[in-house]
Amino acid sequence: MRTTTRISNTLLLKLARLAVHAEELLSPDGCEADKSAILGLLGDSEVRTLLDDKANAFLLPVKRTMT
Repeated sequence: MRTTTRISNTLLLKLARLAVHAEELLSPDGCEADKSAILGLLGDSEVRTLLDDKANAFLLPVKRTMT
């Protein structure tokens, strides 16, 4: 996926689901089901393509690394 390509509605919904599950996981009532949902969405091929494509690097935060 290139940033010049419009993000599909499907991918947009997957990203929104990630945000909702992250909020729920971080809430006082967060549970393991939210973590599982996040891991599943992070493994989704369309989400992986977005995250792994170097053309999108300027859109994404830099990952922290252990030193």
